[in-house]
Amino acid sequence: MRKPLLAVLAVLALGGCGGAVQVEPPRPEGDAVAMCTKLAPLLPNTLDHTQRTESTPPSPFVAVWDSGAIALRCGVPRPADMAATDQLSEVNGVGWFPSPDRPTLYTAVTDQGYIELTVSRAHSPATVMVDLATPIVKALSQAG
Repeated sequence: MRKPLLAVLAVLALGGCGGAVQVEPPRPEGDAVAMCTKLAPLLPNTLDHTQRTESTPPSPFVAVWDSGAIALRCGVPRPADMAATDQLSEVNGVGWFPSPDRPTLYTAVTDQGYIELTVSRAHSPATVMVDLATPIVKALSQAG
């Protein structure tokens, strides 16, 4: 649980510094590798009216917009605070788990793996999730 928190803090702390944003890349395993590999080229260049920026170290499993105000990490472990009975918020075919302890952290829950999304309060999580739903659903169908 500590590593994802550190990655999120790195994104938020370095977000306004210019240049590439430092984000710890996940290490997907199993089915998540195929899903994340398919998802990477499908992600939009613009998200919630902001441009995609570079992350460091470079990784096909990380995408960043608005200098880190929005960050996606594909192939993360299951959230430690997610119980089997927790309800997901469904957005255009993608189920999202909102972290109860971190209101800017959401995890897409799929049969093939987990996708972590950090959305700063300067952006609308609902808008971001709607914009990401199509590429996620498409990647799932291509990888499955």
